[in-house]
Amino acid sequence: MLLSLSIRDFVIVDRLELEFSSGFTVLTGETGAGKSILIDALALVLGERGDAGVVRAGCERAELAAEFDIGKLPQLQSWLDENDLAGDPGVCLMRRSIDATGRSRAFVNGNGVTLQQMREAGEYLVDIHGQHAHQSLLKPALQRDLLDAYAGQVALAREVALDYRGWQGLRERRVAWEKDSVAALAELEQLEWQVRELQGLDLGPEEWPELQAEHARLAHAASLLESAQFGVELLADGDLALLSQLNGLIGRLNKVLEYDAALGEPLAILDSSAAQMQEAAYSLRHYAQRLDLDPERLREVEQRIEALHGMARKYRVMPEALPALLQEREERLAGLQHMGSAAELRQQEDAAREVYLAKAAILSEERRRAAQELSARVSEAMQQLAMAGGCFEVALHVLEEGDAHGLERVELLVSAHSSLAAKPLAKVASGGELSRISLAIQVMTSKVAAVPTLIFDEVDVGIGGGVAEVVGKMLRGLGAERQVLCITHLPQVAALGDQHWQVAKCVRDGQVLSQISLLEHEQRIEEIARMLGGVEITSTTRRHAAEMLGVS
Repeated sequence: MLLSLSIRDFVIVDRLELEFSSGFTVLTGETGAGKSILIDALALVLGERGDAGVVRAGCERAELAAEFDIGKLPQLQSWLDENDLAGDPGVCLMRRSIDATGRSRAFVNGNGVTLQQMREAGEYLVDIHGQHAHQSLLKPALQRDLLDAYAGQVALAREVALDYRGWQGLRERRVAWEKDSVAALAELEQLEWQVRELQGLDLGPEEWPELQAEHARLAHAASLLESAQFGVELLADGDLALLSQLNGLIGRLNKVLEYDAALGEPLAILDSSAAQMQEAAYSLRHYAQRLDLDPERLREVEQRIEALHGMARKYRVMPEALPALLQEREERLAGLQHMGSAAELRQQEDAAREVYLAKAAILSEERRRAAQELSARVSEAMQQLAMAGGCFEVALHVLEEGDAHGLERVELLVSAHSSLAAKPLAKVASGGELSRISLAIQVMTSKVAAVPTLIFDEVDVGIGGGVAEVVGKMLRGLGAERQVLCITHLPQVAALGDQHWQVAKCVRDGQVLSQISLLEHEQRIEEIARMLGGVEITSTTRRHAAEMLGVS
């Protein structure tokens, strides 16, 4: 449950430190005092989107933080562990900051998180029912989601949707195959032939550049041999061989070196040159000896190059691109072969359909059970909410083939009087009736929810008189099971709270600020009297307020 909420520089709040208790807590205050600011702040801490407009004028950023007791929420503790966000045992700290530029930062137990992660954690902690919930009830998707949540089958409904999409995907694949089977088979046969032809070349990724190098060497072997032999003759074997002349020069210089040591430097260079020249002559002689004049191999290489050129021209690519072309054709062929036959695709489609129908049937049974129970509970609550004789029904309309949401369409029906047939909620309920029905549904569905903290933001709009007291008793009864916070403008509801917070405006240093305070008995009497009596509070109004609070 929610233990505390800290608010800094948020809208018209400069600083608030609030601590919450279990049970039923009410928040009241004059219009415009900022009652909904508390809910807005909590919503941001739970991952709702925010912008720079929430930062109090003249401040750098808004800071919001909430502490929750999660000792009885093992699923949330597991989620925190899985995401490396665990903090102190039994506690979850949620923090959010939004600066004046609109930049937002979110933290769970001191760890930076995305808004999506913050929302996921928040879904375990708090359920907020807004004052316009009755309008959302008119949407078919929300009606279906509400029933699934009441039945505790949200996860199963999600699986059914995934299975349906998988089934339809296979169906579309099978239909496409049947439609294009002639063209696909023709392409398959062509690809098989092309792959066999390209594979027959047995061309490796490095063979083409190697062939070109070998061809160049074989085609010019005579010139290469002649040049190598000329080099050996010039360097070492000829009558005027350079190496012989160089060695003669080195010998003469060595004889006169003793007369001038300055000759040592050029002599060292000549010695090095002679050694390198000797090495070059040796290398050229070795090259000439191993050079292969092989006309037969040259013809083989030229035939191989011509074959590759011919294949490249056929497929309109460069010879070096033939290995990549083969890989591309093999992958496309594998894809077509994987498509299987029409019979195989039909078998896969039927198997997926059976999986979908099996899960959807379980979901339908759970929906029928939950629909009967929810219909009875909301109908019973309607009798207490000045709708005597009225009934509520969750109708399940069977869909022949089913869809992504199951084998039935969910529709909420209502009858305001026992003599009238139940009709769709949008067609028979007035604004006031819709508000009361919505409240009854929210209270009944919240009783089976796993979320420990429930917040009702002026859901009692359009309700008054004795019905308001019934509403207060409903919320108080719910508070015996969960932590319930309710923003209300009805004194009958406010009087039934276990705790009572008052929201008020004040002016400080020329700025209008909102402040919240926990009321004691005498203060509650004054607040209830204000809600009862309007501008001027009389002693009679105070006595009435005291009676409502059950204090003398």
